[in-house]
Formats: sequence, C-alpha cells, structure tokens
Amino acid sequence: MLNAVNDVSFTVSAGEILGLVGESGSGKTVTGFSIMGLVDPPGRIAGGRILFKGRDLVGLPENEMRRLRGARIAMIFQDPMMTLNPVLRIETQMVEAVRAHADVSADEALARARNALGRVGIPSPDERLKAYPHQFSGGMRQRVAIATALINKPDLIIADEPTTALDVTIQGQILFEVQKLCCETGTALIWITHDLSVVASLADRVCVMYAGKIVEEGSVDAILDRPAHPYTHGLIGSVPSRNHKGTPLAQIPGVMPSMLDLPGGCSFRPRCARADRACETPPGVDEIGDGRRVRCVHPLVGAPA
Repeated sequence: MLNAVNDVSFTVSAGEILGLVGESGSGKTVTGFSIMGLVDPPGRIAGGRILFKGRDLVGLPENEMRRLRGARIAMIFQDPMMTLNPVLRIETQMVEAVRAHADVSADEALARARNALGRVGIPSPDERLKAYPHQFSGGMRQRVAIATALINKPDLIIADEPTTALDVTIQGQILFEVQKLCCETGTALIWITHDLSVVASLADRVCVMYAGKIVEEGSVDAILDRPAHPYTHGLIGSVPSRNHKGTPLAQIPGVMPSMLDLPGGCSFRPRCARADRACETPPGVDEIGDGRRVRCVHPLVGAPA
C-alpha cells in the first residue's frame, strides 16, 4: 500500500484562512480531496478521522456527503472544467447549485448567481449567465467556478490553487472577496498553493507539506519571518524577490523523492544541509512555542519542548 499522505493533522477554525503550501506532489491536493470525500478508487482513506463540526466524515454515506458538498463544504478546483458542465449554460448550473441546497425561487437563485458573478469581477453578468463555458476564457471560467463555490456561503471552502490562471489584478480581487467572505460569514478556508506571496497576503496560519507529511505549522508571520524547518527555509529563499541582483537564484538541491521510494528517516534528509545520523530516524512533531509545530531533529529556530 502506498500512502499519498500520512500523519497529516491540522485544525481550521471558523473565519480562519489556512495556507497549505508545498511543492507539486507533496500531497496538498490529495488532502483536499480526502476532506471532500472525492478520492477515487482504488484510492481510499485507510485510517484517521476528518471532523467537520464534530462529525466524522470518514465512512459517511455518499448521500449524506452529497448534501454537505456545495452547501456546507465547497471546493474550488485548479481546473474549472472539473466544476463546469460544458453542455449547460452558466445560468442553469449556478441556479441548480443554489436550489439543490436552498428552498428558494428560481428568481431568487438567479439573483444570487448574478451577484456572485459580480463579486468575482465578471462584467455584464446577465449576458454571461446565458453563455456556455466554452464561450469564456480560461480565467473567466475559473472565476465562474469560484463564484459557484461562494454562492451558498459554505462553512468551509477548500481552494486548490484557484488563481493560477488569473492575472494579478483579478487575483487581487478574488483574494479580497474570499477574505471578506471569511470575515463576514465565518467561513473557514483552506487555500492550497505553492505561491508564498499569496499566502503572505491571505492566510492566518500556514501548514508546509513535504512528501505527504506536514513538516511545519504556525502563524503566517512566524513561518515566513522565522522558518524552523530547513525545507520551509529553502522554499522562502527560492522566491526570486529575495535574491540580490546579478546573483544566481537560490534553490533547494535535488528533487522531492517518489512516494514509492521514500528515503529512511526524514524524507527531506537527502536534500538537507543540516542532516546527520540522527536524521536517519523518522522525526516526530515537536512544539517550539507560540503554537508552532515542526517535524525536524534540527529546527532552525526554537527548541523541542
């Protein structure tokens, strides 16, 4: 059995924004899919619990999960065509998204859809509601997918790199809207990304993932200003703006190992300049103060309690 993610544990409070950060293949998206109950066979959740308002979602019947998805828990996918049906008008899809979970008239559902499109910066929403997905650009389709996720004001939104295809101006508008939604309605948000600049401006807390595990967790200011795990330190150092003009870009040596062939002990050991014999034993998660946790034998700041 291959564990795509293992020993992953975090909490998201109402109104809080959690950034889930890491390289491609680190397990971020699988974590989001697991919460939504969207892991396709032969993949499965082999153990553990996923608690939503005290209710364990693991093993919940599919008809009950379907009532939660879109209403109380929503996901914004990286590819908007995973959300949009290519043969139905945008109006039909958004109105159905409302009426599937709320006892409202078609006119009220249409008004909510129109308002949601306006919030994500789509001009002429009445005209756009009559269009099909293929009549939108990739960025516009993504904005429709984001609007659909926001439309029912869910308790939890899982956003899987939703602004990757958007230009900087629209990205800023989307980030403002989701922050506003979380503040006004108490919606919790898990924002999956590899873009540290987005996390810096959006998140309250950050979880850094590597090879299927969370290696560091803490407040966004503490993580970005004083990273404790060598991998987090390498990610931050790789941001181009932190390099002096004319010097080579900083980078983490090597590549993330295959989940089929993880090294013994700490998974980051082959790429870490601080690795020694102690790292050949799998490290546990230690508290280093201020609510921070790190999975490292030799953290850069603090000391295991």
